[in-house]
Amino acid sequence: MDLDFLSPVSEDLLDEITILDKQAIGANIRIHSSGSGVPDLEDVQVAIVGVKENRRSAQVDEFLHFDNIRSSFYSLFPGNWHIKIADLGDIEKGADVEDTYFALQSIVSQLVKKDIIPLILGGGQDLIYGQYRAYDTLDQMVNLVNIDSKFDLGDADNPISNRSYVGKIVVNKPYNLFNYSSVGYQTYFNSQNEIELMERLFFDAYRLGEVTSNIYDIEPIMRDANLVGLDLGALDGSSLGGGYHVSPNGFNGKEICALARYAGISDKVSSFGLYEYFSGYQPLGNMLVAQILWYFIEGVNYRTNENTISAKKEFIKYQVPVDDEVLVFFKSPVSGRWWIEIPFSGSVNTKLKRHTLLPCNEGDYLEACNQIIPERWYKAKRKNEI
Repeated sequence: MDLDFLSPVSEDLLDEITILDKQAIGANIRIHSSGSGVPDLEDVQVAIVGVKENRRSAQVDEFLHFDNIRSSFYSLFPGNWHIKIADLGDIEKGADVEDTYFALQSIVSQLVKKDIIPLILGGGQDLIYGQYRAYDTLDQMVNLVNIDSKFDLGDADNPISNRSYVGKIVVNKPYNLFNYSSVGYQTYFNSQNEIELMERLFFDAYRLGEVTSNIYDIEPIMRDANLVGLDLGALDGSSLGGGYHVSPNGFNGKEICALARYAGISDKVSSFGLYEYFSGYQPLGNMLVAQILWYFIEGVNYRTNENTISAKKEFIKYQVPVDDEVLVFFKSPVSGRWWIEIPFSGSVNTKLKRHTLLPCNEGDYLEACNQIIPERWYKAKRKNEI
């Protein structure tokens, strides 16, 4: 692998590791150091990558670093995990922001091709653009889930920023985006034009109150995602202990860790980015970010690999007539999770064939039995017909 874009973890952090408990994460993680270089990635399933880029963020942190997150994360104890983790260090700012995007795109692409999940720590959330472009060479349409208080659609005619990267993803070639889901948006932070545009594009949007009232409903959304981004501005300011994220409303620590675990346990999620980090966080904020990372990895550890052909052969099939349609549901006898089949027209691009089963929950099946068609099934079917 070509990992020349990466700089090693700081020597101060390596010194801290020497005094950690032998069972702590920091004492059992493979780390990119100046002395030994990039670690061996054989059998590694999750790789941490920092990206010191925030020039197109509203809050520019000239001295952005992730040492405090790493220090908090290294001090935690792993669960009963069987996976191996590496910390590959940081991508430094490029001469231009586009250079940083390219470096991130290259590293994420290489890792994903090796079945290693990049766990990205980033500054500006426009870095999701680089994370997304990593899938250009993977010959598949992708689903992006964004945990954020804003849609970040922006004006695609203007330069990319941390508030307009989704618009660039939609209009820039190659077109790899199948679906975009915004989780935790707050209406007063989004214009009605953007809300209406989300509906016209058949994208999914879930309000903060809707999510927090039953957070398990987001599990099928995460199960269908290929890449996930988290804007720390989606959290309430008190959970982070201040900093420049000052919104009184947002996800609390328990809720955001649950969402991170759902992302980790999804068999399809192949990269996870945590963005809009600010070096000025207090210890409370850094520990919460470290625990978000912990819960994502905890989820990865408990994946059931139900996307395989052999696993799907064991699914239990249910057929439900609704009006002129026959909705076909599948249930896993192992995890108890549900899927619904999406019909395809004959002219559909072959890239979409991986989306024949749409994750759902038992409530969708029960509603179908009561002659109510799930909204997500309708949207997916319409997109396949366009």
